[in-house]
Amino acid sequence: MSGFGCQVSAVNTRILAGVAIIFSFAVALSAGGGETLPKIKPAPEFALTKQDGNRLALKDLRGKVLAITFIFASCADTCPLLTAKMAGIQNRLGSNFGPKVYFVSITVDPERDTPEILKQYAEGHKANSAGWAFLTGTPAEIRDVAKRYGIYYKKTSRGDVDHTFLTSLVDQSGILRVQYMGVKFNPDEMLRDLQSLVKEREKIRNSKSETNPKHEIPNNYNVPNRSDRIQRFGFS
Repeated sequence: MSGFGCQVSAVNTRILAGVAIIFSFAVALSAGGGETLPKIKPAPEFALTKQDGNRLALKDLRGKVLAITFIFASCADTCPLLTAKMAGIQNRLGSNFGPKVYFVSITVDPERDTPEILKQYAEGHKANSAGWAFLTGTPAEIRDVAKRYGIYYKKTSRGDVDHTFLTSLVDQSGILRVQYMGVKFNPDEMLRDLQSLVKEREKIRNSKSETNPKHEIPNNYNVPNRSDRIQRFGFS
């Protein structure tokens, strides 16, 4: 795939190797056809600056189901496609968007993507600010959070940014549940995953006692028996 700012290049081999390992592991575990999304690990913490200039930390969003993406505002091809796809999911979530489901888009071009630039980008894609934050920070902050979410990015000689695409779903307890690779994932699939996590959220809120108050992650978990597992997979 060509087009500036959106190539998966230097990490291609590493990601494909990781997918192969995960795919084999998923096949071994999915014989029962369970529908529970995997519990990977606590999602990496961050504290960055929103498009309105205020700071936002992952811990501030505890209690909501999250979808976390990485983009940059001047990307001319793939980033707009991803953001448009997420905007479509936003609209389909209805009243759950904002109070129960929250999107976070983090720039990989902090030198250019000021809060004002990200605000314009958000408005251009009709992002509902009640449930969608576009975040920037210092170069060091962005490098740190990108690395911990498995994102590789590099500026090209033209000043654009090549980067990987991984969209992370995080549950209400701050646990990373699954990541979608690339931008060709099925939006219906992601919508169902988000709705599934919302249902989990409601069950936990309605439960009289927490069965796992420390959010301990089991060694074994159910992997959904879906045909598109390569595009939708747990990636630690």
